[in-house]
Amino acid sequence: MELIINVNDIEYKLDVNPRMRLLDVLRENLGLTGAKEGCGEGECGACTIIMDGLAINSCMVLAHQARGKKIITVEALEQDGEMDRLQEAFINNGAVQCGYCTPGMLMSCKALLMNNPNPTDEEIKIAIEGNLCRCTGYIKIVRAVKEAIQNQ
Repeated sequence: MELIINVNDIEYKLDVNPRMRLLDVLRENLGLTGAKEGCGEGECGACTIIMDGLAINSCMVLAHQARGKKIITVEALEQDGEMDRLQEAFINNGAVQCGYCTPGMLMSCKALLMNNPNPTDEEIKIAIEGNLCRCTGYIKIVRAVKEAIQNQ
């Protein structure tokens, strides 16, 4: 099946299996490995990307469902060799620990900030509730988002 998708402001024309998940297209066809395979069931958030401004689990989306959508992956956060303020805040606050959940967490938080530039602690917690982290206890992640807001 021919698939034309826009990922990180680049249009790609691919030939993919119609049953292929968006996560697999990103990782295998485009080499964008930031989104991770965690549970494969939409429960852990390791594969979170932004599609049309919303954080989504790319393991739960068939590739063809991404047609006509604007997709942003964690690889797009860095611009011209400069980290996004959210990435810097994650580092500053020790919100990266083992790092497995970090790309998904970043994308959930980035989607939140794109739609709400000044969220409350409760809104941050709601935004990341679909992302599992076994290392940070989430407090450091909330602090990082708050720091990113202050550094706008």
